[in-house]
Amino acid sequence: MRDRVLILSVLIVASCGLGYELISSALASYLLGDSILQFSSVIGCYLFAMGIGSWLSKYVKDDDVLNRFIDVELAVALLGGVSAAVLFLVFAWLSAPFRAALYVGVFIIGLMVGMEIPLVMRVFNQRKTEFREIVSRVLTFDYLGALAVSLIFPLLLAPKLGLLRTGFLFGILNASVALWTTWLFRAEVRRPAEKAIRGGVVLGLLALGFLFSGQMTGWAEKGLYGDDVVHAETTPYQRLIVTRWHDDLRLYINGNLQFSSRDEHRYHESLVIPGLQALPWARNVLVLGGGDGLAVREILKYKHVEHVTLVDLDPAMTGLFSHSEPLTRLNQNSLKDPRVTVINDDAGRWLESHAEVYDYIVVDFPDPSNFGLGRLYSVPVYHLMARHLAENGYMVIQSTSPYFAPRSFWSVDATLKEAGLNTWPYHAYVPSFGDWGFILAGKRRDYTPPTAISVPTRYLDPSTLRELFHFPADMPALAMPPNRLNEQSLVRYFDEDWRKVIR
Repeated sequence: MRDRVLILSVLIVASCGLGYELISSALASYLLGDSILQFSSVIGCYLFAMGIGSWLSKYVKDDDVLNRFIDVELAVALLGGVSAAVLFLVFAWLSAPFRAALYVGVFIIGLMVGMEIPLVMRVFNQRKTEFREIVSRVLTFDYLGALAVSLIFPLLLAPKLGLLRTGFLFGILNASVALWTTWLFRAEVRRPAEKAIRGGVVLGLLALGFLFSGQMTGWAEKGLYGDDVVHAETTPYQRLIVTRWHDDLRLYINGNLQFSSRDEHRYHESLVIPGLQALPWARNVLVLGGGDGLAVREILKYKHVEHVTLVDLDPAMTGLFSHSEPLTRLNQNSLKDPRVTVINDDAGRWLESHAEVYDYIVVDFPDPSNFGLGRLYSVPVYHLMARHLAENGYMVIQSTSPYFAPRSFWSVDATLKEAGLNTWPYHAYVPSFGDWGFILAGKRRDYTPPTAISVPTRYLDPSTLRELFHFPADMPALAMPPNRLNEQSLVRYFDEDWRKVIR
């Protein structure tokens, strides 16, 4: 019976150990961007610390192994359980030391997790279990636990519970292991009552954290965004936050501002109208990204457009902007218009599996801040888009800022040209973002800014529209290499360009 409980403990501690690693990586990715860098650096630091912890475990005396295992479990439970909440609060209210807190926390938790399995193996050894049986049992259940949490975390825990509550849940499991080990081996453990009391206190604190994690998240996000958070949701793909300050609604995805209701009309009119106004015959329009429905709102102003297909990865995003009254008022209920079909799928995968041709394509992806998004700005994906574009049609791509991120902007331009398209770069001033860039592209060689606008607008008029295509002397065109899938240089340019702005 004791051996079975110890084996079950291995399964749980292995799951929790990997869980803390995934939580720290995901939180760093949400808050700092560049998911590959964050996951790689956190995992590297964690494994290094585990190695040191395994080495330190040899200094635990044989007659003290069980006691130290229980102490380590309680320490892991407390520090690992609160780690996500502490890191989130540090980032929201004390952003400067966040990286230091992240890696110090990861190292300390990894150090203790690294001691767990060696100590369990020594407990088995003291019970006269054959060495080959020890290795086989412990490592088998260690790996099974890692497999279980690696599947459950992205599919269930992160989207349903959120990172903070998931951290507290793993802590509760570690504390439970410490408590039942204390009870099961109470005849062999020194001062079992004292250990049980400490375990109960830790378990109680973690349970309170689990219950009030929603309030902690709200408090942290209040510090992070400044305004009242009116909607917060973690999906399998991203963290969605909607804030309100007076009449200003703002959407943040993974901490990055996507729009402000006070000036989003400047962005979306500039995104849609310069190209679509030049295509009075356009009937069929494709929108990639843009799950907020704001670009679709601008497209639907044109009565000659008969059908709009919107492809956005996240059903939570399109669902939010289809049913939330303040948001549907903002997009004028565009996603429920009978002319609109909403498809939740990866844009690249969807383009590969469909053959329909469109007169106008609007590409409104988030900025290429990580390699997952950078893939959507690559030569192969633009080749795919070109296959879906009518010979006389246009496509438009939001392309970051030509002023703040010039290398990124002109790299997108070079990528479109490498895909065999002609380009007409332009830019608009959006107060929430600064000077923002777009690139109109097509298989055709001609484009002239329209001399009239046939739909109602708040920002654009014929004169302003023509000015969009003029770049001043301090925003010169740069000769940049295209963004190829195997290199993804655009992600590096984007990160380096914006780091200069932040400094």
